[in-house]
Amino acid sequence: MSSSKNRQAAARRCVTPRVPRRKPLTANVGIFGVGHHSYWAQFEGLLDEMKRKLDVFAGKVRATGVNVVNFGMVDEARSAYALRDRLQKASLDLIFCDMVTYATSSSFGVIVRDLNVPIVLVALQELKALDYSCASTYMQLCNDDLCSVPEFTGVAIRMGKKPPAVILGTLEDDPVADAEIADWCRIACVLHDLKRARIGHFGHVLENMLDMQTDHTALTSAFGCHIVQTEADDLMRHFRTVSDADVEAKKRQILEIFDTPDPKSDPITRKLTPEDLDMAARTGVALDHFVDENDLDGLAYYYEGEPGSPMRQLVTNLIVGNSLLTAAGFPMCGESDLKTCIAMLIEDRLDIGGSFAEFHPVDFNEGFVLVGHDGPHHLNIAEGKPVLRSLLKYHGKPGFGASVEFRIKEGPISMLSIGVTGNGKFKFVIAEGESVHGPIPPTGNTNTRGFFPPDVRTFLKSWVAEGPTHHFALGTGHNGRLIREVGKILDLETAFVTEKSA
Repeated sequence: MSSSKNRQAAARRCVTPRVPRRKPLTANVGIFGVGHHSYWAQFEGLLDEMKRKLDVFAGKVRATGVNVVNFGMVDEARSAYALRDRLQKASLDLIFCDMVTYATSSSFGVIVRDLNVPIVLVALQELKALDYSCASTYMQLCNDDLCSVPEFTGVAIRMGKKPPAVILGTLEDDPVADAEIADWCRIACVLHDLKRARIGHFGHVLENMLDMQTDHTALTSAFGCHIVQTEADDLMRHFRTVSDADVEAKKRQILEIFDTPDPKSDPITRKLTPEDLDMAARTGVALDHFVDENDLDGLAYYYEGEPGSPMRQLVTNLIVGNSLLTAAGFPMCGESDLKTCIAMLIEDRLDIGGSFAEFHPVDFNEGFVLVGHDGPHHLNIAEGKPVLRSLLKYHGKPGFGASVEFRIKEGPISMLSIGVTGNGKFKFVIAEGESVHGPIPPTGNTNTRGFFPPDVRTFLKSWVAEGPTHHFALGTGHNGRLIREVGKILDLETAFVTEKSA
């Protein structure tokens, strides 16, 4: 084979797989514009111009893929009270208040008072600057988007609410403002699924992991999700009835996504065996059916079963099916870690991945820490093709079989751990760093070479001082600011560790 063909073959092997989502990202976003009713009779055509501005903004929001309801213009107290009732009935995840011109706060006060939905004020004027040589009052009113923002934020505070976030810029040719619109729509997708999610759970926390214990009612209170108690026996029922055709299809999917190399330095690894591939495929099919039957959006589990039993073989071989589901937008956590399952859901709905991770050994020579976990991860954020190895044993746990090995994409990364404070409240612990190219141990586990500011020693000391769970969700990009906004909306304490170090 020529060197050119060798390079092409290597490129094909290194293409990162893409597992399609089980459900599309979605959110319900409401939009309304505000103005001052006295202007309409004074300035002919101004109201139509403001409606046009509102429609342009609504088009930008629709372009992000969310469901949009444009509620039109509000210009005084009576219309605000009428709109409040419509907004309350609309099952919205986020509201944009478009400050198309100056408006009195009577068009906003009752809305911010009575709605328990995040509101973002949008001040996007038409012109980058007035043409002062021919400026007019009409021109000023068409660009007075900022004028009443202080009035609105101040009234929100007087109503006992947090000041709304603000998008400030121009309606056209403003990539910063466009990116902020898209970011808020991503946050809306998180909120949409968090408050509707059915997170499955079976088994128990891995014994002695005291930081894993979670009050299910507290999860519903903080995030809105419902915890569905399921049974491992129902998973076994599906396992016993999987069809050979479904198993063969699952094998083909697995072999398309994963490489299966020869073992390297770790003596407990083997090249993937036909038996382990078959078991991974059968459990993967059973897991798909189990998830569908229970109408789940995520799953946390840990179960051991009787030594030597079919149940033990089943529940210790969920790694491959787990990884396929996680990549499809269905977060799965081993060790029964419900909090990290929710952290993974948040990162996934931001469309940044969200792998199940913890810290591994530190490299003091190069100044990084290995970030990963044994077994499953979010395949869609892999750097190149992930690897499947057969393991003779799972360290620290019973069982043996196929296990997933990869590192996440090189470049910026973001981490979210959901800890619990001394008074029982959930807390977001966030960090940003870099995934850097380099070798990882060939152990059939995931690992990424994570560099964090200002240096690895200082970072790790600062991270653990915030009380995180020892697991966290690991995603791509620097998205700590967006994750923090989610925490603020949920009224949770938030520590952004690496922002403090910047």
